[in-house]
Amino acid sequence: MKIALIGYGKMGKMIEEIALSRGHEIVSIIDIDNQQDFDSPAFASADVAIEFTAPHVAYNNYLRAFAHNVKVVSGSTGWLKEHGDEVRRLCTEGGQTLFWSSNFSLGVTIFRAVNRYLARIMNQFPQYDVELEETHHVHKLDHPSGTAITLAEEIVERLDRKEGWAEDTTDPKLLRVDDIRRGEVPGIHTVRYDSEADCITITHDAHSRRGFALGAVLAAEYTAQHSGLLTMDDLFNF
Repeated sequence: MKIALIGYGKMGKMIEEIALSRGHEIVSIIDIDNQQDFDSPAFASADVAIEFTAPHVAYNNYLRAFAHNVKVVSGSTGWLKEHGDEVRRLCTEGGQTLFWSSNFSLGVTIFRAVNRYLARIMNQFPQYDVELEETHHVHKLDHPSGTAITLAEEIVERLDRKEGWAEDTTDPKLLRVDDIRRGEVPGIHTVRYDSEADCITITHDAHSRRGFALGAVLAAEYTAQHSGLLTMDDLFNF
């Protein structure tokens, strides 16, 4: 499989290493200093582009890849609110393909399945209040993390006593989401159900970024054979 990389930071370099070890070819690497390469024959030859950049440039990167009918796998967050509807339209009506996830870790995918199942159970027990906390490295710009937002939305969807989520809220109708930035932490997400009697806690603690990078390459392998708007729920049917 021919892969283009959009973004060549720590994640981009780790994705390159894993992709090469799995027998794939890196045909183009685009970073901040060579944006003109979006229009190169090498980029257009890619079966899939894997994109890990900043929230404010991700959407434009999708458009530049789609202009050459290159499928995209992306872990960038922060663009959904403003551009989500347009990206969905491009993938459902415009013939483009985007595999997007707020987190490509297999462990997080399992954790999300547990989170959804636990929320359905806890809907029957209103004596438990719920809160969510995420911790990441100090270089992470967006907050809360895309993964935390996904987890929060999946809880709210299944918990009748929560109408939405918010950061640092004291409103009992809203799920409180706290974010912490510390050191080089790859990512910790904790969901906590607390009552007067006891506390139930589930946590996913990433040891490194390697799990995210491997998941992105697995997603690229899947995307090369599929079309439309794809997610980890397509790749792993839990």
